[in-house]
Amino acid sequence: MGTLQPLRPGTVTLVAGGPGDPGLMTVAGRAAVEQADVLLVDHLAPQGALAWTRAEAEVVDVAKLPRGRTTPQERINELLVGHARAGRRVVRLKGGDGFVFGRGMEELLACTEAGVDVRVLPGVSSAVAVPALAGIPVTHRGLVHGFSVISGHVPPGHPGCTLDYAALARSGTTLVVLMGVANLAAIANALLSHGLASGTPAAVVARGGHPDQQVRTAPLAGIAAAAQDLAPPAVTVIGEVAAFAGTAAPLDILQETR
Repeated sequence: MGTLQPLRPGTVTLVAGGPGDPGLMTVAGRAAVEQADVLLVDHLAPQGALAWTRAEAEVVDVAKLPRGRTTPQERINELLVGHARAGRRVVRLKGGDGFVFGRGMEELLACTEAGVDVRVLPGVSSAVAVPALAGIPVTHRGLVHGFSVISGHVPPGHPGCTLDYAALARSGTTLVVLMGVANLAAIANALLSHGLASGTPAAVVARGGHPDQQVRTAPLAGIAAAAQDLAPPAVTVIGEVAAFAGTAAPLDILQETR
């Protein structure tokens, strides 16, 4: 069986941490964490994974908290490059998959443009894993043959929104919304206004992969109200497959660290 080659000094490894429990990280991701001299860590990265670090490793919190303390992306890029140029083995530990609304490519480009060797260890994306943890398949034979993953960090109609909600409403795919808790009512209303049936099943899964995972279900017209007490991180699923929510037993992984 192949294993991760030892990290080399002066390099950066972008490690995706998966949706919550450190047990959902890849074997290669764990090996990278264990070897790192410096780790730059997001607030959504599995905190239990930090127990795998060497005693002398430096852990740098570069959290980006919604409507709270944040580390500018430019500063994160500077830290990655600076630590690598100092000859350290640098790991950037992110939640979910850093290449799905995670700015992973921005970090990769910053490193390559600075002449720093960088590699990517992909992880389990919350877009498919979190629904699965709640018993929701994003596709199901005979029911739906595709899924669309969208960001809900800006509402429909916002100048920064590039999504075509009319096309999404007609797509016939499962809609998976990331970062959409605050704008869920506006997103639902946009889909309804473009013809998606008000009775379309919907579900919101908050803190998927954590011991306090919560699931709310309702028809599309009522999902925002049903989930109004939930806080991010959360994944919203809209489509017939959302009716399967709750069919899987809660995740029960012992968060073993050593």
